[in-house]
Amino acid sequence: MRLELTVLGTASQASTRDRSQGGYVLRWDDELILFDPGEGSQRQLLFAGLSPAQVSRVCVTHFHGDHCLGLPGLLQTRALVTDRPIVLHHAAGSDVYVDHLLAGSVIDFDLHLVREPIHVGSPIVTPGFTLSCRALEHPTPAIGYRVEAPPARHLLPGRLDALGIHGADIGRLRRAGEITSAGRTVTLDEVSETRSGPAAAFVMDSSPCDGARQLAAGADLLICESTYLRRDVDLARRHGHMTAEDAGTLAAAAGVGLLVLSHFSGRYEDPEEFAIEAGKWFQPVIAARDLCCIPLVARAHATD
Repeated sequence: MRLELTVLGTASQASTRDRSQGGYVLRWDDELILFDPGEGSQRQLLFAGLSPAQVSRVCVTHFHGDHCLGLPGLLQTRALVTDRPIVLHHAAGSDVYVDHLLAGSVIDFDLHLVREPIHVGSPIVTPGFTLSCRALEHPTPAIGYRVEAPPARHLLPGRLDALGIHGADIGRLRRAGEITSAGRTVTLDEVSETRSGPAAAFVMDSSPCDGARQLAAGADLLICESTYLRRDVDLARRHGHMTAEDAGTLAAAAGVGLLVLSHFSGRYEDPEEFAIEAGKWFQPVIAARDLCCIPLVARAHATD
């Protein structure tokens, strides 16, 4: 299973000379899920070696411009090069903003577009993952997302060896659920365990809140906004954002595998300041750079 994050942009609100507006591509096996396509996302995709035609889903957290203004251009380009459908997720009840975005041109943006609004508490289930959301705290209604693979059963080689089960017998055990070995019946439960699947959480534009904590809980990857540094915490609270310290404490409390910081205010020049501040509370942490690619390493979590 191939899992990786490509960061298209790391700026908050407005692009800078060094940072494009946000955009985050999560490769989840054979799907490319684009979160929050800011202005210029389709061009950043090309710089990242990806094609707009490869994007299978778009997830919008809220409709401030730096999180959605790249959507019309992306959809126009896709309509020119592929008839493969693209699925659009956003909070249920925010359809009017999608309508406004798609009404700004004579291009038929609804061509090959499937709208699937998402409700808190009603996840969207696909063959490869479950997509869920939680409400976040921001001046405008916003949600965060969690992508999680279904639990899977894993055989334990040590137990198989101890019971003398090898070769073709392993396949028969998988199919039948039990097998006779050395005069006794061995069940699949004896030699395997169920492990939760990999999970990635996306928390963008929010003050610290319960929704962010629920999304991040146990995730292998947390992509989190850290618009401000701690010295500007008053600005963070006033505008409904997090500091790098907030992101670090969130990751530590949630027990995530890797924290990736982004959405940096233009008042700061060096993103490494964010990694240093968050790193006092949690490791490993990465301050994202535009066009960086980060592999997701899933951890083993037994559920039985």
